[in-house]
Amino acid sequence: MDITVHTVNAFADDQAGSAIGGNPAGVVLAANGLGAAQRQALAARLGLSETVFVSASASASRRLEFFTPTRQIPHCGHATIAAFWLMQHLGQLRDGVHSKETIDGQRAILIEGARVAMEQSAPTYTELATDAQLQQVLDALQLQADDLIAGPPPAVVHTGNAFLVVGVRSRERLAAIQPQLERIHHLSDAHDLIGLYVFCLQPDLPGRHAAARMFAPRYGIDEEAATGMAAGPLACWLHDRLGMAQTRFVLEQGRLMPHPSPSLIDVSLEIGSAGIQRLWAGGTARLTRTQQLSLNA
Repeated sequence: MDITVHTVNAFADDQAGSAIGGNPAGVVLAANGLGAAQRQALAARLGLSETVFVSASASASRRLEFFTPTRQIPHCGHATIAAFWLMQHLGQLRDGVHSKETIDGQRAILIEGARVAMEQSAPTYTELATDAQLQQVLDALQLQADDLIAGPPPAVVHTGNAFLVVGVRSRERLAAIQPQLERIHHLSDAHDLIGLYVFCLQPDLPGRHAAARMFAPRYGIDEEAATGMAAGPLACWLHDRLGMAQTRFVLEQGRLMPHPSPSLIDVSLEIGSAGIQRLWAGGTARLTRTQQLSLNA
């Protein structure tokens, strides 16, 4: 049986010049009838950081299930953007408010032309409990304590998936990070993380608020070009922990990878009397490839 698989680069940075940029996700739009083992095999064969399988839902616009090359995960930001952008691009969905059903509940999706945004829940924060845990983070990133941003220490932030948010003091230090993947894997297991989201406050272009890198070897991802589910936690951390008052954050990612893939993620926070109530992380995308893959190959 042949399956149509699209490759869609989500969060593509339109100001990146001729580079395609963004984070490529595999998108299977007709996933009804595919079992978990078949989906995992297709994701492994495609070899992208995540592949999303879209099927019918009785409670939402579509049901989405996400697989890395090694395992299933509850949510994936860039694959969500890729899937809904592609459905709008192909005329399957119109502009407006939609929804996705996942194994971890339901989330709203907003389509506005070429831009797609996804809802994330209010943040929860878990501080590192000991100096030894902080040292493990420094060792995993080959950093010294004075490489960190002044102010709040790293923290685990959860808006649907958990990421350890780590601020460094300069773009040069962010670019020079040599991730120790086995140590990051161990940290991610210990704190039940997707990965480490490391950032600085010196983005490339004006009008942007931070540049970031994301390492998730626990899920088979050495480094990812754009991570919508991590951009939400970072925006919350900047607002709540660093005291940045605005409610919209524009975040760069992918520019400092060994093979750069410029990406741009826009996060809007909804603030109530008790703080951040929910948030939206979004961007645009580009279709880069459509192919047929055989389940028997």
